[in-house]
Amino acid sequence: MLAMNYRGPYRVRVEQKAEPKIEHPRDAVVKVTRSCICGSDLHLYHGMVPDTRVGMTFGHEFCGIVEELGSEVGNLKVGDHVLVPFNIACGQCHFCKQGLYGNCHENNPQATAVGAIYGYSHTGGGFDGGQAQYVRVPYADFGPSLIPDWMDPDDAVLLTDVVPTGYQAAEMGGIQRGDTVLVLGAGPVGLLAARSAWLFGAGRVIVLDHIDYRLEFARSYCPAEVYNFKELDDVVVFMKKTTDGLGVDVAIDAVGGDAKGNFLQTLFGTKLKLEAGNAIPAHWAINSVKKGGVVSIVGVYGPTGNMVPLGNIVNKGLTVRANQAAVKRHIPKLIEHVKEGRLDPKAIITHRVPLEDVADAYHLFSAKLDNCIKPVLLPHG
Repeated sequence: MLAMNYRGPYRVRVEQKAEPKIEHPRDAVVKVTRSCICGSDLHLYHGMVPDTRVGMTFGHEFCGIVEELGSEVGNLKVGDHVLVPFNIACGQCHFCKQGLYGNCHENNPQATAVGAIYGYSHTGGGFDGGQAQYVRVPYADFGPSLIPDWMDPDDAVLLTDVVPTGYQAAEMGGIQRGDTVLVLGAGPVGLLAARSAWLFGAGRVIVLDHIDYRLEFARSYCPAEVYNFKELDDVVVFMKKTTDGLGVDVAIDAVGGDAKGNFLQTLFGTKLKLEAGNAIPAHWAINSVKKGGVVSIVGVYGPTGNMVPLGNIVNKGLTVRANQAAVKRHIPKLIEHVKEGRLDPKAIITHRVPLEDVADAYHLFSAKLDNCIKPVLLPHG
């Protein structure tokens, strides 16, 4: 089969790899119909995630058709079209029983730090991902969800990560009716977080980024007030001034360690890698939110330390919530939102690229070329 192959930072290509096989009775083999490149994949592509090994296939956002089933998978049949959550969850462990499917304790030797994620380094379990023609799906009796007949596969593939991650970012913010919500980052997750904020009752939504075409997209899609932080003298001072000196009610960090906006953070976090990425979005979130407010973090940072103003969290009495999205828990509600037209995931897709051109797709997305918001790979042409 054809599969994306990681050769080192900024180097990916398509190669022939052996097709996956059933390795456990709860496995399935899925023929991939759609696979996305995620902003989190760019952290891998840029060399930001430890233990990302040469030869790995990325891709944690995919949907496909069931080709083969293990003997213990009774809820699916060959030919079913399924969407597969990015987090690999057993459904039976201590954390899965609490609905914390992003924290499953059975699927990853590093489970005390993070659960397993398809195609996300050996820190994330070492499982090959879905930027390939076929993929092995563990715990197939629990994880995959049937795609409704009426649903466009372009919508379905975005329900595997970007939509539930943005939705959970808003949910973790504890948004109250009329709240002002700041979303840091106008990438796909930030866009869905901003759009989801309205579903939870926000009265005002502000999106911050430094790329004008993404801000224009956010202005119309979310819809939201948008600001380019490069045009602001001081982000925190501006946010205080635009909220009568109080600060925003909820701040969402939808960027993570590949952020821009601060020389020292970039130097220590992304160039020298002395901390786990550029944490300036977390700083801006903590310092822009009002006293007693909430900071919600879904941006990806590495497992080592970051320079974060803990004293401000304590002295301002902030609530900080963060996690990988528990995709399986959100799927029923998100399907309802899509069906009723409250969410339109496929509208963020700007590029559809054959898997054979995956190297060009990564460069396009990473370098923010051709007004790229979200690229989708088509593994079978």
